[in-house]
Amino acid sequence: MHADDQVGEGVPAELAVFLRGAVDGRPVKISASVCECGGRAFFVLVNASGAERECSGCGSRAFIADSEEYWNEESWEDDEPGAAGCPCGSEEFEAAVAFSLGDDRSVRWVTVGLRCIKDGLCGVCADWKIDYGPTDHLLTMV
Repeated sequence: MHADDQVGEGVPAELAVFLRGAVDGRPVKISASVCECGGRAFFVLVNASGAERECSGCGSRAFIADSEEYWNEESWEDDEPGAAGCPCGSEEFEAAVAFSLGDDRSVRWVTVGLRCIKDGLCGVCADWKIDYGPTDHLLTMV
């Protein structure tokens, strides 16, 4: 872990370590995805420019970071969203987001990590660059 990393409450340790290894050398803020109902298990739709999660408990849906801005057919081109899946066959995951921070502490990169509920396998399902500011609002959109 980087000395300036921040890992939020509820992020599974193995997912935090995995996400830290998957991002560049910048400091990161890692936050767990938690549904309004308190649920932490999700079905996830992903493509190269975003991710949307659906709570497996209540069915509530939410976009991760700025995904909603690019979640339309014009933006997808040849990259239509698909369901994230584990090699074990499960499609239910714990999710966390690593926000790579620039020198000014603004978000420069978003990396979505998943941990399979069934077998614990961790992986990155999507990551994308942020090239605008301000970005503080993104840190609450996990």
